[in-house]
Amino acid sequence: MMSWIREVSAVTGMSLGSLGQRLGSSLVIIIGIGGVVAVLTAMLAMAEGFQKTLQQAGRTDHAIVLRDGSNEELSSGLGREQSDLIANAPGVAKNAEGQPLVSPEVFVVADVPKRATGTNANLPIRGVGSMATELREHFKIEEGRMFEPGRAEMIAGRAAADQFEGLEIGSTLSVRGSDWKVVGIFSSNGDVYESETWVDAPVAQAAFRRGNTVQSVRAQLSGADAFDQFATALDDDKRLEVSVSRESDYFSRQSQAFTQTIRSFGTAVAFIMAIGAIFGALNTMYSAVSTRSVEIATLRALGFGGLSVVISVIIEAMLLALAGGFIGALLIYFVLNGYTVSTLNNATFSQVAFDFAVTPQLMSSGLMLALFLGFIGGLLPAIRAARVPIVEALRQL
Repeated sequence: MMSWIREVSAVTGMSLGSLGQRLGSSLVIIIGIGGVVAVLTAMLAMAEGFQKTLQQAGRTDHAIVLRDGSNEELSSGLGREQSDLIANAPGVAKNAEGQPLVSPEVFVVADVPKRATGTNANLPIRGVGSMATELREHFKIEEGRMFEPGRAEMIAGRAAADQFEGLEIGSTLSVRGSDWKVVGIFSSNGDVYESETWVDAPVAQAAFRRGNTVQSVRAQLSGADAFDQFATALDDDKRLEVSVSRESDYFSRQSQAFTQTIRSFGTAVAFIMAIGAIFGALNTMYSAVSTRSVEIATLRALGFGGLSVVISVIIEAMLLALAGGFIGALLIYFVLNGYTVSTLNNATFSQVAFDFAVTPQLMSSGLMLALFLGFIGGLLPAIRAARVPIVEALRQL
């Protein structure tokens, strides 16, 4: 066994030692497979970033209540009586003053110009009360101050302020016939709330003609295991027609459509590019085998087995592919990781800003793909190298 390993190592070492003479053709494999890994990693990093932005806003011990039949806030509507019933349902946690940790919230979108293009996009506007910040543990005013209840003032999430015009502190934003003075910028650990603007809920109800209705009610539960008790109580109450979800499940559903589309598209593009990369690897390795045919025949005449030759050619192809994979993955990491973009959230028809997330898992997957493509690209040339008759190859001397 050890002698066979030494034999494979010797053949592989000779093969790799001649790479400098075949640098141009070797770059075909490196660049081709590097491009495949780069494209796939970039697309998956986009999906990963979007999913992370939405899902990190959700907690398993938080519940979101919408009108029955509504899948998202825009199509929902709950009256004040319903909000009060939800606040007093079993399983709802209370703060130090004994008040239920429940936040009835208004949610609307408005056309506002984007900074980058000047074209209008849907900016989310959320009307909240005093409990909203207690339910968002990462909420923090970064600049300016919180809006004052009863006044037409607005605070903007960090991502929203970066993406939309007119959200600088001290500016006035006119939407739907009402004017809002921007008084603060807030952060929320990079989650979806940073893509929103917040205003006082009663003022929003008056400005947007919502009467006493809200679009959703968020509730902090006494624990994650209290969700079933809370949901059952609301389902059994004949005065309520609502749908109840864990906040984590709600945001997970919102992210599914976009992430599945991006992943499918990225996989399809990478598959098409991979076919080209495999043909490039095949041509390169066939050429390498052809130029080394005399060397390979001499080794076999000296007693080196055909299997050793096969393995050495495959190792060479896989190492070249791995080098391309590293280059592609590292390029995407340094260029795109943390890069902020925005897209339309189909669930709320509003813009969501998120960062590309090039995770170690995505990079590892890209490298595994590179190794697989290298194996496929080197297999047939390796078999050919082992099957070339020794006498025929030595005649080329």
